[in-house]
Amino acid sequence: MAEVRLETERLVLRDWREEDWPAFFAGTNTPAVMRWLGGVLDGEGVTAQRARVEACRDTTGFCFWVIERQADRQILGFCGLKRADAPGSSVAGMVEVGWRLREDAWGHGYAKEAATAALGAAFERFGAEEVVALTVIDNAPSWGLMKRLGMRRRAELDYDDMRYEPPWRRAIVYSITREEWARHLA
Repeated sequence: MAEVRLETERLVLRDWREEDWPAFFAGTNTPAVMRWLGGVLDGEGVTAQRARVEACRDTTGFCFWVIERQADRQILGFCGLKRADAPGSSVAGMVEVGWRLREDAWGHGYAKEAATAALGAAFERFGAEEVVALTVIDNAPSWGLMKRLGMRRRAELDYDDMRYEPPWRRAIVYSITREEWARHLA
């Protein structure tokens, strides 16, 4: 599979290197960052998360790529694409965009910049017709970004992810089609 490297004005989204993982988890596996993502991961959870990202890349050619800030090569988090795979999900198999950034990277527009690049790749490079994004209703910053990306709320696709306890169980869904994305960029 071809290496993925997406460059924006300030960021690089790229495939993972072995040395990226410790910095990623040190910056993003914190109570603030994981507040709406099921809570801080233990060692087993960290290992499982890494394995899921690597397996996604190996099977689809895309994944949640590492976000590297161009100015100083700092790892800010991840953003990218995967196939939605929650058991019993209403969107299983669809292309999903997602992101997770360390707390000191919040409020600088990095998530929108990275997600815009990932959505562009979904439609232009990987041939998606529609992309979904998932969060929980209380995570207003996340669904706010989904709206700013031109995504629309799809309440009819909301589902309960039984792997999580409340308040993380009820997944809410936003989506954007290829045509909607083109209009959003115009």
